This record gives sequence, C-alpha cells and structure tokens, in this order.
Amino acid sequence: MNDGHDRRPAGGRAARRQWILGATAALGSLASRCASAAATQEKISGTAETIHHVTVFNAERMRVYDALTDTAQFDALTRLSAAGMRYGTKPTQIGTGDGSPFLLFGGYISGRHIELIPGKRIVQAWRTARWDPGAYSIVRFDLEEQGTSTRLVFEQSAFPPGEAASLARGWKENYWEPLEKYLAGA
Repeated sequence: MNDGHDRRPAGGRAARRQWILGATAALGSLASRCASAAATQEKISGTAETIHHVTVFNAERMRVYDALTDTAQFDALTRLSAAGMRYGTKPTQIGTGDGSPFLLFGGYISGRHIELIPGKRIVQAWRTARWDPGAYSIVRFDLEEQGTSTRLVFEQSAFPPGEAASLARGWKENYWEPLEKYLAGA
C-alpha cells in the first residue's frame, strides 16, 4: 500500500543517490572524452590534404614501372616534361632498392624509396627543394594490369599545407603527360 511515504530505510535512498551521482559523473566524463576524440579526429581529417590521380597508360605494368624507376628512362621522360631540367643541373639518379635515394628534375625533387615491388608498387618519401629541411611527403604509385594497358593509381599525402594545387598540376605536367609521350615512343 502506498500512502505517499517512502518506507525504505534512509541508507537505501542515500546509496541510490550516490549511485546516480556516480553514474552521471562517469557518463559525463565518458561523453567529454568522446567529444574530445571526435574533435581531434575531425581537426586532423579536416586539414589533411591528399592528391589522388588515376591514369591509364597504353603499356604493360613493367614498362610503366621501369620508366618511373630506371635512371636513363626517367631522364628521357624528364626531357619531355614541362619542367625539363630548368630547376637545376644535377643528373637524374634513381637507386634500385628499398631505402635507396633518388634525385630528379635537376635536383629539385629528391627522396628515398620506401617500398619497391617491381611492376606493382612504388612508395617514396618525396620532397621538393623549396620545402623546409626534413619535410617529406609520401607518394604511392600502384600499377594495375588492364589487358595490355596499365591503370596507375597515385596518391600523395603529408605535404606542406597549401601545396596541393601546385603539386597536382606538377604531377600532370611533369609525370603523366610526359610518361604518356615516352611510352608512345615520342
């Protein structure tokens, strides 16, 4: 029978009140941590710039791979590019193994190979001479066979802020267009 009076012992109400306060504090703390994590994640993804290109070349994968990793072939490709050797006078140098250095476009581009899988993938720590010392981006070339053609999926990330438009244009003018000419036998 309920006559409007709570007949539970006083200790029960206090314990229940402490439990509710403790649970509220715990949920508030959890919500605060989740909000902080979401804010951090949003900030990171909101400021990250990435360049993503997909290009198909009328050549087999190994031929495309060799043109991008062989010193003599890349040097020939450079001469077909918009930049040519206008950035410097250093000769093209491309190492052949994981960890080996490369020097391109007269020394304007330099870096190291992170991963080389012949005919399939090239991953490089890549930089321009204009960037602050120690600043490198990551570039990845994935080569996929499409009959007698090669689909190149390219991605560049972790470059200095504000460089995306210039870099994207540079890849088109100094890599994809001359590579297409080179592979066609120009």
